[in-house]
This record gives sequence, structure tokens and C-alpha cells, in this order.
Amino acid sequence: MLKDWLAGLEYELVQGSLLADVDEVVFDSRKAAPGAVFVCIAGSRVDSHEFIPQVLEAGVRVLVVERKISAPPEVTVLRVKKGREALALLSAARFGYPAEKLFLIGVTGTKGKTTTAHMIRAILEAAGKKTGIIGTNGVSYGEEHFPTVNTTPESYELHRYFARMAEAGCQCCVMEVSSQALKLCRVEGIIFDYALFTNISPDHIGPNEHENFEEYLYYKKQIFRQSRFALINMEDEHIGGITREIPCSWEGFGEGEMSCFKAEDIRYVSRPDFVGLEFELWRKGDKEHLIPVRVNIPGRFNVSNALAASAVCLKAGVEREALCHALEHLKLDGRMEIVYTSKKCCVIVDYAHNAVSMESLLSTLREYRPKRLVCVFGCGGNRSKDRRYSMGEIAGRMADFTIITADNSRYERVEDIMADIRGSIEKTGGEFIEIADRREAIAYSITHAEQGDMIAIIGKGHEDYQEIAGVRYPFLDRAVVQEVVAGL
Repeated sequence: MLKDWLAGLEYELVQGSLLADVDEVVFDSRKAAPGAVFVCIAGSRVDSHEFIPQVLEAGVRVLVVERKISAPPEVTVLRVKKGREALALLSAARFGYPAEKLFLIGVTGTKGKTTTAHMIRAILEAAGKKTGIIGTNGVSYGEEHFPTVNTTPESYELHRYFARMAEAGCQCCVMEVSSQALKLCRVEGIIFDYALFTNISPDHIGPNEHENFEEYLYYKKQIFRQSRFALINMEDEHIGGITREIPCSWEGFGEGEMSCFKAEDIRYVSRPDFVGLEFELWRKGDKEHLIPVRVNIPGRFNVSNALAASAVCLKAGVEREALCHALEHLKLDGRMEIVYTSKKCCVIVDYAHNAVSMESLLSTLREYRPKRLVCVFGCGGNRSKDRRYSMGEIAGRMADFTIITADNSRYERVEDIMADIRGSIEKTGGEFIEIADRREAIAYSITHAEQGDMIAIIGKGHEDYQEIAGVRYPFLDRAVVQEVVAGL
């Protein structure tokens, strides 16, 4: 019954009855059917109010709208301020509020969300807690895996996955929470047991994203208003803005004295049996009980990611033995993933797809002192050109040799994107070549490797496709590297 689905939703009953029988929530007119509640959303590209005649013809008798409409008298019409908020709350009700059945950890930040979320999941599972994960790499629980379009799925899909996780016996769920998800109400109504704020820096600013950095920070911080407790990176340069007027209790992690969870004695390790990091972790007030942590993926920033994951799991009561085992045996596709090593070179695949991540990655790889640092990358089409200029400048300045190639060109010409990158590299005087075909570019980097090279293939990471002219073709950087190596 409709009235049973309206808890927490502010609405005006324009016409009809709240006693209407309903069994589904839809926001795509193509899925309209008798018994469904159709939620109208006035988006930036599509206004679903325009499809009301079609959904009525399909048998829908309950409409949720944002503005005044005309409907037959037998149709129930509810008016709300935000259709997306209504969709989230109705979706939660439709699936029986499954989020309440799970211990929820939400991870937000400009970079490190995916790595940190997977670290948390690995630690929780090592502690014997069956845990689902939702994020950039898709949705996974047990042996099930589903690809997703957005880092944080639309609210209906989100609650459907929560329900599946609960049915599969999951006790916990860790999920990446993007600024767009918070802005577009995808997680509205969800209460996180813990929120983790990894960092923030200018990104996702432009058409169809955020107007400016202030708006970006504002929406990132919205996760705090729906969390019971937060853990925050004290090393972030915007820490003052992040922590100002936080509505929930919180603690910090980092390398400074103000942190409740601190990393000390950080060491870079590169041996035949182990490549990664080691550090000592301690909790404030308990420095005598240091936890020796080993992380089997390289990268200076992975100290912060591992510290963040450790902090939230220790706070949640996980034993140190489970924590240490999980981090030492972690495997994460497309995140500082070492896919090939030989006496001549080492090949790493990483998702770094913006200036902040790229600079952090290349800086970290320099710590391992390669004879030559080679970077293979492109930039996505139909995105802010600032990303191309800044990434080109960073490659020219920080890599010894750059191979400019294609990424997901979408509806732009690859040559135009590469030209934007080339212009920035040329200003630095850095060495580079251009190979438009990404497969050929990867092959070139390996077949022309010099003794002591470290090759970073960045931008796509875990993605198993390449989008060209709106069509997605199968493509996985790791698989291409393996093909090239097999043919050597």
C-alpha cells in the first residue's frame, strides 16, 4: 500500500488516495507498468514529467511529481520538492529498508576511495565478516559481481543491491560515496555507521559536475549529516574547511601529532618476494602497542589509504591480526597493480585519471628510483580540457619519457585530445611520442623498454572497455600487457 512507503517523505497529496496498491518504483518511463509508482525528475538533460502520458497509458496510477501537472481523477498524484529525494526514500521502502540490515561504511574523497574501500572490505572479511562493496569497480559480494555505470549507483539500484547483500548473508557493506551521489540524493535517507573522508582537491568541476570548488566541498561534506561517526585525513590542506561545523562525532588519522591514528617509520620496500610499504601504526594514548603494517602495493599515498582503512576497522572493533593479514595479502585490480616484472622493467597499471592522482602516482614511483620512468596515458573526451593541460604538464615534468595515446575518447576525436596534451608537454621540454592506438602504445612501451625502466600505464586501471563514439569496446590494460609479454 502506498501509504506504507511514505515514511520520512515530505509531500503534498494533490489528488487520489494513499491506499493505492503499489509493488514497484520506477523512474524510467520504459519500465512503467500497473502497480508501479512513477517518480518524475526534472534533470539537466531529460525531464521525465514529459513522459507522463506514456506511463499512464502503460497502466501507472501513482505519480510523484515536482510541479503542477494534469492527470485523470483516478490517478494518485503526490507533489514533492525533489524527485530524486523521493526516489531514494521510496526505493528504500520498496526493498524493505535493506540498508538498516547492514553495517555501513561510506568512503568519500577526491582520490583513494576505491583503494581504501577495498582495503576495508579485505580487513572486514579477514575478521570473518561477510562484506559487500559498491564503487568504481562495480558491486561485489561473495562470488557475485555486477558492473556499474556510476561510482555510486542510482538510489533504486543501490537499495536493490543492499537487499541482495542482506539476502546473501552479508553483515557489512563498504561503499564509495561520490560528490555527485550526494548532490543528486542517491544516498538520501541512508545512515552510515562510519564515514571516511580521504582528502579533497579541485576536481570534478565543470559542466554537469560542480560549479566550483566550494560547491564540491559542500557536497562532499554532506556525508557527515547522515553518519554516526567520521574519520578524517588530518593531512589534507583543506582540513579547516572539512572539519568546520561537522554535525557528527569524528577523529583524525595521519602522520601528525593531532591524529588519533598515526603512521610512523614509513619504509619503501622492493624485494623479489615483496614490493610495497611498511610502517608502524599506533592509536593516540596507546603508543606502546604499535601495529607493524605491511601493504603489498607500492605508493606513498597508500600509506594514507591503509591508515584510513585501519582506523575505521580498528574503531569498529576488528582485531589487529586480521588487519595486518589483509593488508599484506591485498590484491586490487587497476590500483598500483604490478602486472609484469622482469630483470629489465616493471609495468604498473593504475587508474590515475586526473592531475592530483597522476602527480601523486609519479611522485611515488620516483621513490623506488627507477632508471627511467615511462608514462603511457591519454585523457577522456567530453570532459574539462583543464585535465588534459594539467596532466600533460605533469607528465612532461615528472616522467622521463611519455607516450601520449587514447583513453575513452567518447564523442571527441582522439587526435584533438592528444593535441591538447601535446601542447602542455612541449612547454616543459619533456620527451614524448604519440601513438593513437592504445594497444600499440602499450606494446611500444614494453618492447622498447630499457634496463631499469618502470612503466606506468595510467588512466583506465580496472576498466575493461574503451569508449569510442559512444560505443564501448572490450579493452583491459592488464590483459594487453599480458598479451604483449606472451609474445616477447
